[in-house]
Amino acid sequence: MLYILIPIILIALYVMSVFNGLQRLKTQIQASIQEIGNQLKRQAGLIPSLESTVKGQLKHEQGIYQMLTDARKSTIKAEQSGNSKDINQAIDDIQKVIPQIQVVLESNPELKANEAIKKFMDELTDTADKLSYARRSVIDLSQSYNEKLVVFPSNIVANLFGFKAEKGLETPMTGEHVVVTEEEMKTPKVDL
Repeated sequence: MLYILIPIILIALYVMSVFNGLQRLKTQIQASIQEIGNQLKRQAGLIPSLESTVKGQLKHEQGIYQMLTDARKSTIKAEQSGNSKDINQAIDDIQKVIPQIQVVLESNPELKANEAIKKFMDELTDTADKLSYARRSVIDLSQSYNEKLVVFPSNIVANLFGFKAEKGLETPMTGEHVVVTEEEMKTPKVDL
């Protein structure tokens, strides 16, 4: 009796283990697909906000730079002409720009456009990396799950309980995206 009971228990444990493993993979695939949606929502909300922030910062700083340039030009003009009208204009231009620079420097000791652009680019890269990772997770989990459906002996358990293959990320199997051109095979040259 023991010789019959032990193999039955081992088979039952194996079937339960495979069944639970397949269910776990299905759940992980669904969670990974939801993570792609989560990252797409993050991207949709974050990027326009960052873009407007960077544009505003650049516009503000561009105005400061323009005022400085105008003041410098009028100063050079006044110096070259020696004309009192040009000198008064240069003084007026400098007096207009100094309060603007002081406000910017008091609230922001250094002009921050480069930092804002760098942060914007970092966020774009981070978002693209997170989306790529989430897609890769779906691909890997789908591959593991689908492999268990066709590999012996787990395929027996999968067929017994009616498990079906997961599509993962759907990609057309024909078209330009699956063809690598001769130009694309060349090593890119960077010329800065």
